[in-house]
Amino acid sequence: MEELLQFGVIREVGQNEDVEITTPVIVAWHNGKFRALNTYTIPDRYPIPKIQISLTQISQAVYISTMDVLKGFHQNVLTPRARKYLRIIVNCGVYKYLRMCFGIKNAPSHFQRMMNEIFPEEISEGWLIINIDYIIVCSNTWEEHIYRLSRVLTKIQSVNMKIFLKKCHFGFKELKALGHVVSGELLGIDKNKVEAVLLKLMPQNKKEIQSFLGFAVYYRKNIIDFACIARPLYKLCDKDTVFEMTVDTVKAFESLRQALNTAPLLLMPDFKLPFKLYIDASGDGLGASLHKVQF
Repeated sequence: MEELLQFGVIREVGQNEDVEITTPVIVAWHNGKFRALNTYTIPDRYPIPKIQISLTQISQAVYISTMDVLKGFHQNVLTPRARKYLRIIVNCGVYKYLRMCFGIKNAPSHFQRMMNEIFPEEISEGWLIINIDYIIVCSNTWEEHIYRLSRVLTKIQSVNMKIFLKKCHFGFKELKALGHVVSGELLGIDKNKVEAVLLKLMPQNKKEIQSFLGFAVYYRKNIIDFACIARPLYKLCDKDTVFEMTVDTVKAFESLRQALNTAPLLLMPDFKLPFKLYIDASGDGLGASLHKVQF
């Protein structure tokens, strides 16, 4: 709270402010969740870049730099109307947000739109990737990379945006980005992301199963036969299914954990070469995979 007050993210609601407000006020309690507000918020459908497309762009680069916007949402000033609805109740009083906060339904889409409007040329030229508050600069030569970094940093400075220097990486040929390790045309899983999952105990309820599957599906392209392995766990998440870890579900859970730990590196495709599409079907579902010979 003290930090939010110090940096002007929130301020205490004055004694007479509520008298001036005729609209309903939807507040967040100490857990910071705005569920009621999000329920009545009209969704902003502005697209967030697809991770796989971004990774394909990165894999074609020789030099890569990444930057993280410092508390990105807090760098956006709220309109007076929005401030009426974004309040938090804590033991010491009621506070209103002056800047965008985390947990708001449309915050990611709004921030993505703002970033795209700041860097339209760089994004359209195909060497700048922005995933909400995460910035990636790609180049094929060192001189080109320095020039592009200069362009991006100049624009960041011009809009008075702050970046988190400790999370920035400049001019690497191999680095971690978007949950993966990218090195030229090779793509692997970030082992640091996987370690926490490997240490988890057997799931005790459907929510924990769903959380695990949500993580695993992010890396499904690195896991052969992912759908078949995960099928018992998805069935367990069905609304009408009683939660019970059976021999099949335990085996599926352990198999997925092992697959995440031993996932192979992927060689990103050369789009100048032909592809082959393989399809299959059974009583349980449909499947298709795109293959190609790289050499």
